[in-house]
Amino acid sequence: MAQLDKFIAAMLTRSASELVLAPEAEPTLIVNGKPASLTSRKPNVSQIRRLIAEIAPKEVRVAFTTDGGGTFEYRVGNLDPVSMTVSDWAGETELRIRPLAALRADDAIALETDDMLVHDGPIGALDAPPPAPPVRDLGGSKIAGGSAGSPPIDELFRVLVKTGSSDLHMSSEEIPMIRKDGEMVRVDYRRLNPEALWELLLPIIPQSNREQFDAEGDTDFAYEIKGLARFRANLFRDRKGVGAVFRTIPADILTTEQLGLSQAICDLTKLTKGLVLVTGPTGSGKSTTLCALVDLINRTRSDHIITIEDPIEFVHENKKCLVNQREVGVHTQGFKRALRAALREDPDIVLVGEMRDLETIAIAIETAETGHLVFGTLHTSTAYSTIDRIIDQFPPDQQEQIRVMLSESLRGVISQTLCKKIGGGRVAALEVLLSNPAVANLIREGKTFQIPSIMQTNRGRGMVLLNEALLELVQKQKITADEAILKAVDKPTLKGMLKNANIPLPEGA
Repeated sequence: MAQLDKFIAAMLTRSASELVLAPEAEPTLIVNGKPASLTSRKPNVSQIRRLIAEIAPKEVRVAFTTDGGGTFEYRVGNLDPVSMTVSDWAGETELRIRPLAALRADDAIALETDDMLVHDGPIGALDAPPPAPPVRDLGGSKIAGGSAGSPPIDELFRVLVKTGSSDLHMSSEEIPMIRKDGEMVRVDYRRLNPEALWELLLPIIPQSNREQFDAEGDTDFAYEIKGLARFRANLFRDRKGVGAVFRTIPADILTTEQLGLSQAICDLTKLTKGLVLVTGPTGSGKSTTLCALVDLINRTRSDHIITIEDPIEFVHENKKCLVNQREVGVHTQGFKRALRAALREDPDIVLVGEMRDLETIAIAIETAETGHLVFGTLHTSTAYSTIDRIIDQFPPDQQEQIRVMLSESLRGVISQTLCKKIGGGRVAALEVLLSNPAVANLIREGKTFQIPSIMQTNRGRGMVLLNEALLELVQKQKITADEAILKAVDKPTLKGMLKNANIPLPEGA
């Protein structure tokens, strides 16, 4: 890799219109008409010449010597091509680099002062090219730049899928890590400095997300390798530089049968209106369960489904239903805007990928009340606490009204907790709350703390408490008693249930 490749990658990442290298001056980007220092290190004339000589064709280098300057085109990997203009090769050599697209558009650049830094330290030694990265073995896959025509990072994704891991974590100054069966494991790969990590990430980041990352410091997008899987990505900055986390989204949709969802849960897909929530901590499999429920509707009903996601994760092909999937930031500005618009798009079922704020929750409840079936997600640990979380989002003077609306529209809450399986893998413990007149009355009267009692007495109708779900998994020898206690919210009660079932408790419990 040529040393200038790092500078060019940074320029294209920031959507800069120009990069200027002059002797005894900081390399400078022009971003939105404003100068931005790329690094505090100031190259001298000979260093700039070496940078140019490393990439310029032989005939071009000869022309520079005789003519005192010139222009040539250059390209870094799969990135957009750039124009390299060198002036006064024999004297005070200056290099100006511009994207060819910007040149063709002939943009006007107005220079203003700005102290934005892309990187506040040296990008690397200007005097010698960096050593070639070592080839590493990742479970049989060699990582040395990827297969022909594909971004090098694809090989890491292939290992992620091959090992059955859920997440890939990439951080500056760190070796990439994967989450396997809930635990973080380092991959057999080189440690990545900020520049090397950028080079891996850059080819797969959409332009709109590059701009958002530059402005806000983080961004979400989806990336797909045909025939392998989709990956939900979050790109961010921390104190060491850039970082990224990728969640595996299997190419094949798991059905409700494959997930082993109960008949009571599957019956929620037969409703014509109301609100159904799937809740749980981040990474608990909410998206997988929602996907299976939408797929069941798609296979068994003839309706119009609209999904609003950030980003689109599982892709649903039209089966018996018409499915329109909208991505926040690409197809719409936000959840609440898309949800408002959905009311004018003749939906039967609306899926809200995440109910993040008060207005989105309010519109979702309103949509459920107006004769639509709405599925949504929240980050809560138990089914009954979900109700309090929703109500507490609203100002005190609106909470009474929301209680009434929720008591009439809520149809079910599925709360998930992922547990480590004996022998490897993970399995979900599902707490299920189904609405009935008694539950609706407790919501209306603000007595949600009594809901667990209702759930216990309605076990035959499909309601399940988390402790009951955990106990069943222990009895079926899918998880250990230690794991069940670790994941339980009400630990003393679960310990008593385990004792009553003659299951030995772990030492110290």
